[in-house]
Amino acid sequence: MPQRRRILPTLAVAVIFIVLEVAALRFMRSDGIMQDFFLARISHVFKAKVWGGTQRIGDYFALRGANDRLAEENFRLAQQVRSLEADRERRHLDSLAGTFGRIGDFRFQRGNIVKNSRGRQHNYLILGQGSEDGVTVHTGVITSRGVVGIVDAVGRHYSYALSFLNPEVSISARLGRDGAVGPLVWDGVRTDGAILREIPLQHKFNPGDTVRTSGYSSIFPPDIPLGTVEDSKIVNGATYDIRVRLFEDISAVRYVTLVSNDGRAEIQELEKEETP
Repeated sequence: MPQRRRILPTLAVAVIFIVLEVAALRFMRSDGIMQDFFLARISHVFKAKVWGGTQRIGDYFALRGANDRLAEENFRLAQQVRSLEADRERRHLDSLAGTFGRIGDFRFQRGNIVKNSRGRQHNYLILGQGSEDGVTVHTGVITSRGVVGIVDAVGRHYSYALSFLNPEVSISARLGRDGAVGPLVWDGVRTDGAILREIPLQHKFNPGDTVRTSGYSSIFPPDIPLGTVEDSKIVNGATYDIRVRLFEDISAVRYVTLVSNDGRAEIQELEKEETP
C-alpha cells in the first residue's frame, strides 16, 4: 500500500510533463510564423546594434581624418595670409623707400627686425641692417601705423634699437594735426598702450582723436599716425595725462622703415649754441 502511494504521484508528474511537451510541440508546429517573426526581430536588433557600432567607429576615424585635413588647410591658409600681409607691408615700405626715398632731410629705407624683446620693462630690437646699409645712431624705426623705436647702437650688419616699449623712449606727439604737443611714452603695461603727458588744461580733445608725431623731433618726420585718445586724467591740477591706444602692436612687428635725418647733426650744433 505505501509503495502504491509513492508510484501514483510519480506517474502524475510524468503525465503532466508529457502533456506539456505535446502542447509545446503543437504550439511550435502551429505558430512557427510567430516564432520566425520574433527570431527575425531579435536578429535585426542585433544586426542594427552591430552596424551602428561599426558605423560609429568608421565615423570616428573619418572625423579624425577630416579634422587632420582641416588643420592642414587652416595652416596653409594662415601661411598665405601671413605671406600676403608681409608682401603688403613690404610694398608699402618700398614705396616709402622708393617713391618717397627722401622727404626734405629725412631719408627712408626698408628694414626688418630679427629680434624683438617682449615682456620686459626695457625692451629692445635687433635690426637686420647696420652701418654698411647707411644706418646711424638715432635712426628712427617706424611703420605705416606708428613709431617702433630708435637706433641706439650700430654694427656693420646689425643695429640695436630701443623699442618704444621702453621707459627711456619719449616721442614728441601732437593731438590731431594742429593741437597741443607733449611727450608720448609707453604706459608700461600694454604693448599697444601709451600716455601723452603735459597737455595744458585749456586744450580740448575727445576720445577717438588721432595722435600724430609733432615734427618737433629731429628723429621722426611730422604727421606719422600713432594712435587714438582713449581717456584722460588731470595731474596736479595743471595738465592732462591722456591715455592713447596705439595703432601698431609693437610686439608683433617684423618689417619696418628706417628713417634718418641728414640735417640732425646741424640741428644739434645749433642746439649746443643755445645752451648756456
